[in-house]
Amino acid sequence: MSLKNLSKHTVLKAGTLLDPYNKRTYRADLWIKDGFIESIGEFNAPKSAEIIDCKGKIITHGFCDLHVHFREPGREDKETLDTGSLSAMAGGFTRVCVMPNTNPPLDSPEMMNFIKEKAEKCPIHIHPIGAVTKAQNGKDITEMALMFKEGAVAFSDDGLPIQDGAVMRIALEYSTLVGVPVINHAEDECLRSEGLMHEGIISTHLGLPGNPDLAESAMVHRDLELADFTGAKLHVPHVSSAKAVQHIRTMKRKNNNITSEVTPHHLFFNDEALRSYDTNLKVAPPIRTESDREVLIKAVKDGTIDCIATDHAPHTLEDKETTFDCASFGMIGLESAFGVVNKVLVQESGMELIDLISLLTVNPRKIMGFDSDLFSEGAMAEITVIDPDRDWTFDKDHIHSKSGNSPFIGKDLKGTVELTISTNSIYKSQIIK
Repeated sequence: MSLKNLSKHTVLKAGTLLDPYNKRTYRADLWIKDGFIESIGEFNAPKSAEIIDCKGKIITHGFCDLHVHFREPGREDKETLDTGSLSAMAGGFTRVCVMPNTNPPLDSPEMMNFIKEKAEKCPIHIHPIGAVTKAQNGKDITEMALMFKEGAVAFSDDGLPIQDGAVMRIALEYSTLVGVPVINHAEDECLRSEGLMHEGIISTHLGLPGNPDLAESAMVHRDLELADFTGAKLHVPHVSSAKAVQHIRTMKRKNNNITSEVTPHHLFFNDEALRSYDTNLKVAPPIRTESDREVLIKAVKDGTIDCIATDHAPHTLEDKETTFDCASFGMIGLESAFGVVNKVLVQESGMELIDLISLLTVNPRKIMGFDSDLFSEGAMAEITVIDPDRDWTFDKDHIHSKSGNSPFIGKDLKGTVELTISTNSIYKSQIIK
């Protein structure tokens, strides 16, 4: 991996600019000065400028991930803001939102400041998502307004579903005062019970306790109704089932405050893959059936699902290399994300590349209220250069996270991230085997 400070003058030359905000694709050079876009198209850059040949490559907006776990504070053995940032840049991400299920949780204005101050030294933009309830106990609402003032961009008890409907209602009502989304991990814990994977034929064959799709869809339906009742913004994370998609599609016909995301792994795998008992495929919500996967792809293509988020969840070797029932839920996903979704959505499902890029750039930024017009002159450079046609095989050498819990190791993917520019830093990928 190569990460260094950006030269004072840098020119990305002879590439194709794909601007998802203005829905334009055109050939042009791009000049970056002191970390900001100086000019696009015709210009006279200094002779001292570093020239980066982008011929045959796509120059586009830096990717934005609304759902990552960087584990700091408390579990720096799994990930830190620094190592998570390297993983993000390797995957083309220049901006991420970190979930609050740390130790201690991000449940106070002071914790928002902690993340903001540490993030200032990182090569990407990192935004904290504040906890909905104190210590994520599901009962006592946090100081949401004060946390918002200190940088919280959304509120979630991610990993711990808010089971009490009255608490969820209050959280949604409070969120309307600051105008940011509430994100609830959509699982009814009673219906989920001790489920380790999707409940169906495969779980029965493997002898593993099942987690039915109803556990997700019932919670999604409740949250959608509460959001509609309160007028709040609701963002549904990591949608995994056809039933949940149908609830979201129905509500979005009458409510513009509803958004949702899907992960690369739910688009790529189905529950047949768990026949290997690979604990890296143990995630929450679980990998579901091929029918569910096909519905997710359709929902992405028709706009029911708004964006892609990795749910990057690093774990130690000890957490994963154990029996399936004892293994932790979650997988890493930043470095492999583009190769996965480009393969599934563009190569295999016929989506236009510009529409895929919107799912990774404009759409997530819009949900969180971030600036989306990244190719305007004077904008801070958040740029990703990709080769969407390159075939490659994901392996351990491509992982920059502290953790290696990826089921994509050994998988053939389509499309590579060649370089990433963010906060006056540049990441150049290694030669991909």
